[in-house]
Amino acid sequence: MSIVGTRVVRVEDEKLITSGGTYVDDLREAALTGAVHAVFVRSPIAHARISGIDTEEAKQAPGVVGVFTAADLDLAPLPTGPVTEPFLATDVVRYVGEPVALVLTEERYQLADAAELVDVDYDPLDAVASIDAALSGETELFPGGGVTGNVMQVNGAEEFDDAAFADCDAVVTQTILNPRVAPASLEVRGGSAAWGEDGRLTLWLSTQNAQIARTTVAGALGLDEDRVRVIAPDVGGGFGAKIGADPEASLLGWAARAVGRPVRWTESRSENLTAMTHGRAQQNTVTIGGKRDGTVLAYRIDVVQDSGAYPRAMFLPTLTEMMAPGVYRFPVVQTRSRCVVTNTTPIAAYRGAGRPEATAAVERAMDLFAAEIGMDPAEVRRVNFIRPEEFPYTTPTGGDYDTGEYAAALDKALEAAGYAELRAEQELRRAAGDPVALGLGIAAYVEITGGDANGESGRVDIHEDGSVTAYTGSSPHGQGLATSLAMLLSDQLGVPLAKITVKHGDTDEVPRAVGTFGSRSLQLGGSAIRQAADEVIAQARELAADLLEAAPEDLELDTERGVWQVRGAPSSTTLDWARIVSSAERTALSADVWFGDGKPTFPFGAHLAVVEVDTETGKVEVRRLVAVDDAGPVVNPLTFRGQRHGGLGQGIAQALLEVVNYDEDGNPTTATLADYSFVTATELPDFELVDMATPTTRNLLGVKGIGEAATIGSTPAVHNAVVDALAHLGVRHLDMPTTPMRVWAALNDVRKAN
Repeated sequence: MSIVGTRVVRVEDEKLITSGGTYVDDLREAALTGAVHAVFVRSPIAHARISGIDTEEAKQAPGVVGVFTAADLDLAPLPTGPVTEPFLATDVVRYVGEPVALVLTEERYQLADAAELVDVDYDPLDAVASIDAALSGETELFPGGGVTGNVMQVNGAEEFDDAAFADCDAVVTQTILNPRVAPASLEVRGGSAAWGEDGRLTLWLSTQNAQIARTTVAGALGLDEDRVRVIAPDVGGGFGAKIGADPEASLLGWAARAVGRPVRWTESRSENLTAMTHGRAQQNTVTIGGKRDGTVLAYRIDVVQDSGAYPRAMFLPTLTEMMAPGVYRFPVVQTRSRCVVTNTTPIAAYRGAGRPEATAAVERAMDLFAAEIGMDPAEVRRVNFIRPEEFPYTTPTGGDYDTGEYAAALDKALEAAGYAELRAEQELRRAAGDPVALGLGIAAYVEITGGDANGESGRVDIHEDGSVTAYTGSSPHGQGLATSLAMLLSDQLGVPLAKITVKHGDTDEVPRAVGTFGSRSLQLGGSAIRQAADEVIAQARELAADLLEAAPEDLELDTERGVWQVRGAPSSTTLDWARIVSSAERTALSADVWFGDGKPTFPFGAHLAVVEVDTETGKVEVRRLVAVDDAGPVVNPLTFRGQRHGGLGQGIAQALLEVVNYDEDGNPTTATLADYSFVTATELPDFELVDMATPTTRNLLGVKGIGEAATIGSTPAVHNAVVDALAHLGVRHLDMPTTPMRVWAALNDVRKAN
């Protein structure tokens, strides 16, 4: 019986729940002996000119080893789109939290007092704290920088062609805000840097991609990549915000060289909420038109991406444009996107990265269109789904979808939920004037995983004692990837899980890799491990043939027992892995490969949310969440379920309560966990998960990514459900998050209008 597809307790968990993980802040490496501690002095003002920085008093403070400003650095600023971003602010600060100085002390407790003594003179400038303010161009953040106003990037035509909507019976336009959110990983950012006697820099970072981090830091410091080693120990979550290395990591390496001692840094939680990149922050204006039979003839999305102070991730709206049509066979799709800069924390990837924004927009559009023509939203979706026989399917925006059963996924979700009965209950409660309104929200989604079009590395070593070590270019940070890869190898090689070790996150052990983001790890990293194991098996077959004096093609690997034998003769002489390795007169059988087929896959699914809204207080309660998430064959149902649970919770949180807010001067008003709302178990229902698996042909395992899928479907499902609950009272649309105050205000506006 194959271990693949069975529930296996994660091999990572024993250490985590007994001795505990080893995170960056826990490191006690010999190379870090005598390390000094670092803190960044960050701007308290969103937009200001720096007229002076006085560090003399700080340098005299107890325990201070060094205080550095931009004037001390010999680092070229980082290119971010059409502008550059300094490692430490030079003449202007552009967001609250931008680093202005770096302070090093002997002891950690000395950091705060020393940092307070760095005296920075700020001359405030007008702040650009919103997308509308950025588009107005009244205040330019990079005057004379070769850009037009605050627009850093434009994709698509300047003007849309309205002809596509001319024959439509109904056309609806709506601006939809996808709120800015904080990744807020359990482990904040941190790092340690030490230079060796050989002139090499070693960095320990809380990162999703040791190899990308190495490339980034080496480039910043002007080093060859082989002079930088990056190690990612246990990583307490990333959600996309820890891809590679933030500028602070390069500064740690620079500072360690400047003072001739190792340097350690761990940020505070409030620092994390203001200075670590944020996610989402899109304003999407959608127009959808079609026939009264539900057929959509044209769909348009105009995307404005708030990039924050520096446009670090201008690919985000491009992904939104590509995934704009979602699961629908719209004959015409028009897209345009603009990236603008504001005096806020920079935006970067966050769980889903561009795809949730596309889904949120099109799924709200489908509900708006359904309401306009008076058709059930489920039926409107059925009319417009891409059909199974049309795959592979190329969308008008260039998406190359592999496989999909969109109607089947929706039907499964609706059947599991009892959709017809729920609609009947809704009508009864409305007729009775129940102040607690029932709402049903549907979201059908497709997303792209492994969309970077690169491959991944994998290496498999089988040792003299029959144990196995696998080296993967993917770098887990809580997903249970080590368990999944070990299961694949156990199934393929017939080696018990207890004898398999998975290594990752060290650029010396895995020099070449792409890493973890975009839900690519299993489909690409797993395929690389599968390919490496295949090569090891081929090597072993030749060795076993010599030992058994048989033709290689006559041998088989009995994976139940982990032995080689002559095919059809199980009672004959057998050879285990230890015997074969020892016969090779080397320490291990090994294969190091690059799985180069980096074609993306397109997971899909359908979610149904059932909410209750107290129309007197505005409070929203998610009563049920039924989810179909199809990511192809499942290696470990336990970890697959965990990924879905996490994604559902995160998606619901964005729909209900998560948002990073700024006042009109660019001051963050959600800079602590007392102000930034998190979802907890009390706000979440017991998730109802429905299984469905449609394989892909684009990798060796037939799998698609699952890490972000549930997030993408759950947010618009809950969002649609809240609006549906209020529709009979005259509420047409409501922006996220659907907080009690926002719901109450929308109802109050309707009451005033009537």
